Amino acid sequence: MKVILAKSAGFCRGVERAVALAERTAKERGGAMLGSLIHNDAVIRELETLGMRRISSPDEAAAGEAVLIRSHGERREVLDALKARGAEIVDATCPHVQRAQRLVEQAAREGAQALIVGEASHPEVVAVASRCPGAAVCASPAETAAWLESDYDPDRPVLAVAQTTCIRSVWENCLKILKKECTNVKSCDTICGATQRRQLEAAEIAARVDVMVVVGDRKSSNTRHLTEICQEACPRVVQIETADELSPDVFSGCMTAGLTAGASTPASIMKEVYATMTEEIRNEENQVEETAPVEAPVPEKREIAESDTFEEMLEKSFKTLNTGDKVTGVVTAIGATEIQVDLGCKQAGYIPITELSADPDAKVEDIVHVGDEIETYIVRVNDVEGYATLSKKRLDAVKVWEDIEKAVEEKTVLEGTVTEINKGGVVVSVKGVRVFVPASQSGQPRDADLSAMVKETVKLRITEVNRARRRVVGSIRSVLNEARAAAQKEVWDNIEVGKHYDGVVKSMTSYGVFVDIGGVDGMVHISELSWSRIKHPSEIVKVGDRLDVYVISFDAEKHKISLGVKDRTQNPWDVFMKTYQVGDVAKVRIVKLMTFGAFAEVVPGVDGLIHISQIADRRIEKPGDVLTEGETVEAKITAVDEEKQKISLSIRAILTPAPLYEDEEDEAPAAEEASEAPAEE
Repeated sequence: MKVILAKSAGFCRGVERAVALAERTAKERGGAMLGSLIHNDAVIRELETLGMRRISSPDEAAAGEAVLIRSHGERREVLDALKARGAEIVDATCPHVQRAQRLVEQAAREGAQALIVGEASHPEVVAVASRCPGAAVCASPAETAAWLESDYDPDRPVLAVAQTTCIRSVWENCLKILKKECTNVKSCDTICGATQRRQLEAAEIAARVDVMVVVGDRKSSNTRHLTEICQEACPRVVQIETADELSPDVFSGCMTAGLTAGASTPASIMKEVYATMTEEIRNEENQVEETAPVEAPVPEKREIAESDTFEEMLEKSFKTLNTGDKVTGVVTAIGATEIQVDLGCKQAGYIPITELSADPDAKVEDIVHVGDEIETYIVRVNDVEGYATLSKKRLDAVKVWEDIEKAVEEKTVLEGTVTEINKGGVVVSVKGVRVFVPASQSGQPRDADLSAMVKETVKLRITEVNRARRRVVGSIRSVLNEARAAAQKEVWDNIEVGKHYDGVVKSMTSYGVFVDIGGVDGMVHISELSWSRIKHPSEIVKVGDRLDVYVISFDAEKHKISLGVKDRTQNPWDVFMKTYQVGDVAKVRIVKLMTFGAFAEVVPGVDGLIHISQIADRRIEKPGDVLTEGETVEAKITAVDEEKQKISLSIRAILTPAPLYEDEEDEAPAAEEASEAPAEE
């Protein structure tokens, strides 16, 4: 046999605050309670013995008398009447109810229609509705649908709030109907987090036990709702106000009993009921043992509670909150302006939407959902009204600063985005913290245009932090140098002749280009860039180009690497021989002018000589009179010396023939000059 006690049973923070205010007022100066402070006659009688009298209307209040406003709140006109009589108002309205009142007042100012999901006659709902003339009250989805058909004005926006003790399923079903029919509806979940937690826990326990006991005043709305919820899950539910109402037959034949209580049930009554239940269970066990046959096994010793003792659970529920503390809670509701968080204590927690994220464009639904566990920072604790203002944004900022300080000690590499150019450097945003990077540590060459870095994602190391002055200094260069050193080691450890690399042209000279092959620069001589004859590397490549290069040779001690680009597997002479033969006409490019003729590229890497006598169909003084370097012309292949790999070309051969005697005069000396010219590929 065992008793399962609901951890959330008993006084909620709002009721606890109201009773505390009443006790303090009674001890300090006495006063009056307007109506029932809470729905519990035992508590009211105790307050009356302390000197708090009960009145039913503002007319009964004396001038200057302290009048306590009950936890359910009061209508606006009643408060105005008390002020007119000169009474001192001591407001014990539950913070959750006050929030609903503020939301409805704002809706009235904005000209919106207010709809309250709850019981129309309940004092809390009456008080909230008084803040917005013409506010509608619907107790069920059916009443909501009826309001939409009869009184709903489609030209006005709708604000929907809930009675703080409303059953969640009723609220959610009403919302579904509203959102389906209304084009401009805003909902604010004002169900008390403690109420929701109490209802969920009661339903969960009721499904596991044979009998469920609900303690609370019969006038209490939230106690009545608890009973209704438990009846859906447990066949035997008993609602009582005091332990005297428990009878022995309640636990007859039961193996497990559950116990919960409404928000207005004091701990003293809970303890008394708990003690009575355990005693009744003990008696029931003894009766079973006395009537059982001798040979029957002895029942096992019962469990008094499932986990903590009643006193321990009460102590946990009264934990204190302090400004500046980090706390973890569960998101219970998401409204238009704030998020409600259950902190596991009697005080309610609220995160304003503006305090959820440092990113102004962030969407609430992308950050949190109802039921999520969330860690926050306590900005302010209002003990009078019983709630705490929280901020996730500030906690995130605190964590970021802690991470930044830790990064300095551990020399961690962080990632950020360059947001702007600053005097002498750039600013990098690292998780929302501004990090200044001096120009000398930017990783860019001296006098480089740093504006090109804006919006770039960079890696850096934090070198200095002054949290008091909010100053952080970082270095991109140190990370780049470290990465480059690692890359260089990788290259030198694995380099070999003939190995190919995907390189990037870093700089250029008249005799070649320097190519970065992964942290190490190698030299590609101008002659290794192409089989074609070029005067400058810029004819082939430019800085920033990617090249497929291979290692011709290297000296690890001197850190020198010779690279090549042109494909050595293709012999230019073989290409020529496969492509042309004597008598063919080819398009050739003039690559060099000499006094005795011109050299022309037939295929990349293979040049032929056009003797001055073969350039034109007339006598010319010099080749430059007819040809220019870089010009493309047609020429006939007149002779090929395979052994010496020399080619004779003629432009004249494809032109109109000139008189024969002119050719004969120049042929002998021209042939001698050509034979003396250096062979070139």
